[in-house]
Amino acid sequence: MSINPKFTKRILLTFILLLLLFPLIQFRNNIFKVKPLFGAVTLAADTSITAKGWFTAEYQQQKELFTNDNFGFRSLLVRLNNQIAYWLYNKAKANGVIIGKNNYLYEENYIKACLGIDYVGEDSIAHRMNRLKYISDTLTKLNKNLILVYAAGKGGFYPEFIPDEYGKKRGTTNFETHIKFSKQLKLNFIDFNSYFIANKNKSKYLLYPQYGIHWSHYGVYLVEDSIIRYIEKLRNIDMPNAFYDKVDFEYPKNTDRDISDGMNLLFNFKSPMMAYPLVKYQNDSAKTRPSVLVISDSFYWGIFSSGISAAFDKTQFWYYNKEVIQDGSNKPLAPFELNLREEIKKYDVVIILSTDANLPAMGWGFIENLYDMFQGKTSEVDFSVRLAQQSKVMRADANWMNLIREKAAKNNITPDSMLTLDAIWVLKENDKK
Repeated sequence: MSINPKFTKRILLTFILLLLLFPLIQFRNNIFKVKPLFGAVTLAADTSITAKGWFTAEYQQQKELFTNDNFGFRSLLVRLNNQIAYWLYNKAKANGVIIGKNNYLYEENYIKACLGIDYVGEDSIAHRMNRLKYISDTLTKLNKNLILVYAAGKGGFYPEFIPDEYGKKRGTTNFETHIKFSKQLKLNFIDFNSYFIANKNKSKYLLYPQYGIHWSHYGVYLVEDSIIRYIEKLRNIDMPNAFYDKVDFEYPKNTDRDISDGMNLLFNFKSPMMAYPLVKYQNDSAKTRPSVLVISDSFYWGIFSSGISAAFDKTQFWYYNKEVIQDGSNKPLAPFELNLREEIKKYDVVIILSTDANLPAMGWGFIENLYDMFQGKTSEVDFSVRLAQQSKVMRADANWMNLIREKAAKNNITPDSMLTLDAIWVLKENDKK
């Protein structure tokens, strides 16, 4: 029996039309549950039609952006595209992600830090370290302590899995030079980078995950325990110590797979289980709990989330010196909103923590601000007033705010923090004129 060609064409045309309409049907009715994309994904907002928006084309432009970001099955199709790129070309469709040998995942800046590609030079580092020496000496006179913490970097921990195209030649690194000056100037510091490498094959549990960029949860426990013991020795006190009496073994989760999650693939990488110690802190009122201010990159998040605040009387975490993270508070706050002089008075210990990939910008402006304050070179009230005025001007400009939101998404920070950084930049540029 022969098949009618016209009937076949109609069936095919109907199928194609349904295929084209299916994303619209999914968008309107959300029939299927689709896994959202992981990471800092900012979707364009919907808009309403107005006469002004129509004739200026603002409505059409915003509607196009909204449709492109929100059509049905978008996240599924993005994951499919990423999976194909990985299967066919062994490439990651995620900004800065490098797939190493045996599927060890890196962010490229950690490879550059390990090989010395991002080296900023000895003079630049010496200038910063001399300022830190002055800050440390000043804090000591106030019965306070400055501690530098050098976090482990994945490039240095797993150099054997770095792709061959980066070559084997290794130059002077920012980490090596920072350690050299830390020793010469007799600064208080903890070198977790060298410790992790030295204990790579000796550790009871894995210190660094295959698919994450941060130290493992067991590594976090070792770090927080060491920080507490270092403060105890430095200040001659007895603090509540961290301990664990149980370890769960699970497939990588949270920061142990943050790079692979960020690749947004259809299928997860195969992986052995990892150790997750259930960390507790001594509950003893006789123990001394110092107040601690921490300025750090994302490597402090795991420590902060693990509950180290139980060992402190009072603590704040200034994330990249852009956002103030406090226990029990969801109120967004930026360091510039605080009076630096009054904040320093509150804390016994100031910790500046950075992984090797972030050493070129270590402190993220905090070191310069504190040094200038101790030198009497700043007028915090005047600058805060100017900053608030500049931020108000920028916030009133819709186009400027759109650019700030885009930059905030790329830098994985809040729009308010990005607004602050841009406002500071504008003020500094104006001061140069």
